Amino acid sequence: MIRTLLRGSGAALVTGLAATAAFAQETADAVAGSPIAAATAETAAAVPNPGNNAWMMTSTILVLMMILPGLALFYGGLTRSKNMLSTMTQIGGATALAMLVWVMWGYGTAFGPEGNAFFSWGKYFLSGVTSDSTAATFSDEVISEYVFASFQMTFAAITLALILGATVERLKFSAVMLFGIIWLTVVYFPIAHMVWAEGGLLFDMGALDFAGGTVVHINAGVSALVLSMLLGKRRGYPAEPMPPHSLTLTMVGTGLLWVGWFGFNAGSELEADGTAGLAMINTFVATAAAGLGWMLMEKFSGHKGSALGWCSGIIAGLVAVTPAAGNSGPFGAIVLGFIASAVAFFAVAKLKPKLGYDDALDVFGIHGVAGIVGAIGTGIVYSPALGGPGDPADYSMGGQVMTQIIAVIVAIVWAAVGTLIIGFIVKALTGLRVSEEVEVEGLDIGEHGERAYN
Repeated sequence: MIRTLLRGSGAALVTGLAATAAFAQETADAVAGSPIAAATAETAAAVPNPGNNAWMMTSTILVLMMILPGLALFYGGLTRSKNMLSTMTQIGGATALAMLVWVMWGYGTAFGPEGNAFFSWGKYFLSGVTSDSTAATFSDEVISEYVFASFQMTFAAITLALILGATVERLKFSAVMLFGIIWLTVVYFPIAHMVWAEGGLLFDMGALDFAGGTVVHINAGVSALVLSMLLGKRRGYPAEPMPPHSLTLTMVGTGLLWVGWFGFNAGSELEADGTAGLAMINTFVATAAAGLGWMLMEKFSGHKGSALGWCSGIIAGLVAVTPAAGNSGPFGAIVLGFIASAVAFFAVAKLKPKLGYDDALDVFGIHGVAGIVGAIGTGIVYSPALGGPGDPADYSMGGQVMTQIIAVIVAIVWAAVGTLIIGFIVKALTGLRVSEEVEVEGLDIGEHGERAYN
């Protein structure tokens, strides 16, 4: 009797549990399909991924290290000692200026709302950006919009700073500041929008620029060439020897640039994922091939492999792999780095003396030329047949290379014409060049009243 009652109670319990489970499932299904659930899911999806956010904050700091102290030491060591502090101060001043301009109207111009519409006032002075707002990545993840804006801000800063290597030892500090404000607005922000923003001309064409081959290096290299030609040659150039005063500092700067470039390249994935890992190894091997490649070219030319040649090759490789960092397999990156280094060597050692322009620290010869090789070459190494990440179903090497060439031409023309016009404006308003007395004495004393060395 007791066993019968227990059996009956157990059956009732099982039946009750089954009914409860069914009701719970029906309730869950109903809630899952409700507007409340959809809103909750949307809110959950908008929370930045902590790992990706941490990686992007790290990458942003790494790019800052590329500029200060990396680029400042690299350029400073290449100048004569009487212009060391002037060179570093111009880079520091330009970097600070670019950061302020970026926050005030740069971010809103390049990455505004409504499909990132160019010249939208919606993001000026970071209007509407809060600690809760997010920026999309290349997947379903998001990162903090403040982090994204800061990361892109460092790109604007280093691009402006790169130009100054061509004009060292003769460009006025006041001209640097005025030129920087106008150049960022007229040249950099539009090209950044064209290449990286949804709705941008080159973005919609399918141009590949993973981390700034056109936006940063071609842009800076071409602008540097135009500005240096407008400014004129340094007093005594090329008859008077003007060797670097400290290759030790240049070597230190090169190392800092290479380390920081991992934030530049791997950070441009906006996530800590496999593609970031691909960009990382490509930044290693393309750069290594280019550094040794430049020294090899020196040997073929009848000279000794030099520390300066190694540094130059390292930078050429970093420049070339920038657009291809996440768009190439490692072998393609090695070939691209080596070829870009060889072409840049020819531009610096042969083309520059033949044409006679005074690009003091070879910004065009390295950044401009290696940037062009890298941007066009990205269309080749993207091929899945060469180990690239291109989709075998719809990849066309000829079509992609043509798109890359169009992007390069647009960047060259925009940068050249814009810089030429801006140069004339600055020349009329403040003048470009220091006086002859200041140039002879050195810009450290003449412009800033101090010396790098006592």
